[in-house]
Amino acid sequence: MKAALTLIGKRFASSLLTLLLVSVTIFIIAQLLPGDAAQEALGQSATPQQVAALRHEMGLDRPAYVRYASWLTGMVSGDPGQSLVANMPVSDVISERLPNSLLLAALTALVAVPVALAIGIGSAMNRGGRLDRALNVATLSMVAVPEFLVATIAVLIFSVKLRWLPSIAMASQEMGWGDYLRGVAMPILTLSVIVIAQMARMTRAAVIDQMDRPYVEMAVLKGVAPVQVVLRHIMPNAIAPIVNAMALSLSYLLGGAVIVETIFNYPGLASLMVNAVTSRDMPLLQACAMIFCAAYLLLMLIADVTAILANPRLRAQ
Repeated sequence: MKAALTLIGKRFASSLLTLLLVSVTIFIIAQLLPGDAAQEALGQSATPQQVAALRHEMGLDRPAYVRYASWLTGMVSGDPGQSLVANMPVSDVISERLPNSLLLAALTALVAVPVALAIGIGSAMNRGGRLDRALNVATLSMVAVPEFLVATIAVLIFSVKLRWLPSIAMASQEMGWGDYLRGVAMPILTLSVIVIAQMARMTRAAVIDQMDRPYVEMAVLKGVAPVQVVLRHIMPNAIAPIVNAMALSLSYLLGGAVIVETIFNYPGLASLMVNAVTSRDMPLLQACAMIFCAAYLLLMLIADVTAILANPRLRAQ
């Protein structure tokens, strides 16, 4: 167990170092974006003196390394700064949108994970058969289709043709669960399509890799039913690669949410980040980007820790 804990500690330290390097990259890219927050706030009719005064008030005339150190210190202490456009703390702006994104991701995972596992395991159990070939073609086609095209097709079918669902996401705290689920059904459907396809393919590969092991052949020779072979023998040994597949697939939600929330006008964190880019609100943009990167690294860390703990040789040491 000592070896496993040591390896987990190294993974955690590596994640922190990666997050630090990501913060530097985010800050540099944000500074290289064209435009100026002070100019955006005052408009094109502002005089250079007015722009310079506002830049000084916002702290934009300080050296880059000073601004980075101040921003990073604030992020670590939980104070990412002041929104240059909303003129309120960034934490307050984000706190209004973050629960919506988390709820959307949770509902998408609730739909996608069971479906993907069922498709992946069913495809592996029928390896080489018609069902396997059909599911492979379907999942490969789903992976190849970009999110905006999935969203467009879903709108044409369910909103324009059938008139079952609204084409724009409608979500508010005053809505009941039934109305809320109907209002966010289109974003969930769009995100689930690619997540299910990716996760199902990786789950199939993980299960097939275990099916070729000697212990599975021995269980089959003993007359164990195929379902029992999968549930009792294959799944416990395939849990590490399956969790890794789930983490990789769910991390797609972080990138796909940017497109989906923008298309369906969903009031989430991703659409807030897009608005921050448009308005040159650098503190808000940097905070949103750091949250997405930290969430991605957390998912990867969970996958690594699960793989380490699932390895019996590391647990025994």
